[in-house]
Amino acid sequence: MVNASPMTALASLPVRMSVDEFLDWASVTDGRWQLVDGVPYAMAPAGLVHGALQSEFSRLIGNHLRVTGSACATIIAPGVVPRFLAQHNMRVPDIAVTCTAFGRDARALTEPVLIVEILSPSNQAATWANVWAYTSIPSMRDIVVLRSDRVEASLLHRLPDGTWPDRPVEIDQGALSLESIGLVLPLVDVYATTGLSLK
Repeated sequence: MVNASPMTALASLPVRMSVDEFLDWASVTDGRWQLVDGVPYAMAPAGLVHGALQSEFSRLIGNHLRVTGSACATIIAPGVVPRFLAQHNMRVPDIAVTCTAFGRDARALTEPVLIVEILSPSNQAATWANVWAYTSIPSMRDIVVLRSDRVEASLLHRLPDGTWPDRPVEIDQGALSLESIGLVLPLVDVYATTGLSLK
């Protein structure tokens, strides 16, 4: 099947797509997309620093899960459906971890415990909108936002009463602690392949 051009494909869409409609449409449409409140949005290719962060952090998480014998799995750029307006939203984080088994035909990650987003100067508003959408997912425990222009992470951790803090903890040195998967590692290790350095 020949993929439709994005502009042609967008012109024939319903006003507000469901997740199922979006998945069928995206499977025959060029490019990478996510669904926000029923509207598909194109995702630009990652910059090199972004890609290096995604690759290195995924590797560090995956190595930790394997060494500890965890049943959890690291997934790169999965479709994730937030609880808020679930029928019309499928966001695509940079990295996610799930501890729930999934079938080979699964089209979305339903129970992530950890999500990582990488923040570029041009996508800050969209990234933070995704982050707050992820807090609606009951299984979520940790959300990490990594800066791609300097060594800095923002960490949101679900509180014991099930709520989320109003603001993330900002980390620009020292360790990043992810209680969701029992991982503590120096932040500088996450940025090891980016060429960025601590302040």
